[in-house]
Amino acid sequence: MKSSFHRPFAILISSPFFICAIALISILYGTKDISTFTVWNSIFHFDVNNIDHQIIRTSRIPRALAVILVGAFLAVAGAVMQGITRNYLASPSLMGVNDGSAFVITLAIVFIPGLTNYQMILLSMLGSCIGAALVFGFGSIIRNGLSPVRLAIIGTVIGTFLSSVATAVAMYFEVSQTVSSWYNTKVQMVDLEMLLLAIPFGFLGIIIAIASARAITISSLGEDIAVGLGQKTKAMRLISMLAVVCLTGTAVALVGKIAFVGLVIPHITRFIVGEDYRYIIPCSAVLGAFFLALCDVVSRYINFPYETPIGVVTALIGVPFFLYLIRRFGGENRG
Repeated sequence: MKSSFHRPFAILISSPFFICAIALISILYGTKDISTFTVWNSIFHFDVNNIDHQIIRTSRIPRALAVILVGAFLAVAGAVMQGITRNYLASPSLMGVNDGSAFVITLAIVFIPGLTNYQMILLSMLGSCIGAALVFGFGSIIRNGLSPVRLAIIGTVIGTFLSSVATAVAMYFEVSQTVSSWYNTKVQMVDLEMLLLAIPFGFLGIIIAIASARAITISSLGEDIAVGLGQKTKAMRLISMLAVVCLTGTAVALVGKIAFVGLVIPHITRFIVGEDYRYIIPCSAVLGAFFLALCDVVSRYINFPYETPIGVVTALIGVPFFLYLIRRFGGENRG
């Protein structure tokens, strides 16, 4: 018990240092060489006529903050999904939540142009609900459809279907270039106003997740145990999924679809800190923030001076991890 407390405490204390370090690297280095002195002045003595100051203020700083926040949001969303479903493959990218958000955003761009950033975030959350409802709805009516591998297959099929429909709609109405940024990620084009709006929505999701942590821990032990302890499992799942919707919808609206963060990070966190979601959720947040910020920096230097999409970097880690989980656990729910 002593070590199980010390490990989460050590992660929560040390992670901010590493997150700040990787954020500083992200701000200091890029395609254009900008001196540390110029970076300092752009923050504390901003000159609107200085192009380098504009790059730091409007591009590099919002980008660094966005990947940190999105990494935290997706990691917590994945942790919550794995806890309430007892499915080791549950994550926003595999269960149709990301695809639902991107799908609704595409429809909004085509049929309701001129939406505010606030409205875009709300519609993205609605899309998250629709994506999750479709996947778990089909999973519940198909024999053994809620088993990890089958649910992942259903999520992949529905996600592909939603993406295909969205692509067809975007091509027909000639908005493919606009829509593509939500499917290929747009970390290099983060809207500062959207970023500021995303913070309260995302933190609301994290607060709900942390408040539900004890109930999620009990639920992860199994349905019978949870009911035996007097837990209202349906209400708990609805509240927990509200957190997932807030976190995923905000993340997709801000930077587009990013896969595998919500799959990989909760498993790594659980291996380090144990099965208590009071530790898993906050530790997933800081580890997810560091992980995606690191992936963003790596994506810039794989083929410098050209950028590699950040989704390629997360996939290089996530796909082998996904196959490892299937090989290790087979088709069984997490015990």
